[in-house]
Amino acid sequence: MNNLIIIAHPDKNSFCYNGILKTIERTLIHHREELYRIDLYEENKSFYFGEEKIKKYKDFITWSNRIYFISPVWWFRTAPALESFFDQIFTPGFAYNFIPVTKIYGYPKPLLMDKKVTTYLTHGAPALPVVLIYLNSVKFRLVMGVYSFVFGWFKTKTRQFWSVPYVSQQKRLEYLHSVEVDITKVIRKSK
Repeated sequence: MNNLIIIAHPDKNSFCYNGILKTIERTLIHHREELYRIDLYEENKSFYFGEEKIKKYKDFITWSNRIYFISPVWWFRTAPALESFFDQIFTPGFAYNFIPVTKIYGYPKPLLMDKKVTTYLTHGAPALPVVLIYLNSVKFRLVMGVYSFVFGWFKTKTRQFWSVPYVSQQKRLEYLHSVEVDITKVIRKSK
């Protein structure tokens, strides 16, 4: 299977990069899976990708069977490079089409429903206030406002890691173990 990993963190010493990304890559390599990595901050000097880069990214989306997104949560959104990716890559005609219902209403028809998508989000905040006070708006917006248009309803998995800068090394290892388990399960289901 073809696996596309999209990392959106500018700091190569981050948990997103050194922990989650490396765990995904190591697990895929261990299972002899094909993989390609897009490092949105390393590959782009600005958040405007340009026609050539947009074509390249769309080609890799088309090539992939599975997509892994990795991003920190900043200001209740994914990293700016990932938001730019969504805006420029998940375009009508490629990622979805609107099906008209009336003259002024329509609904999105996902065009990438064949992709298996897993997202890993890291938070500096603990789960309690984000889930209870803010109603987990980060995940809700991402899943319902982006992924449902592109991949279909309830077709993606999003795992959130809480208080990442403050948790113990043991907790971080538990987080990474869950990443390895997720990927291994997906690989086994595909065979």
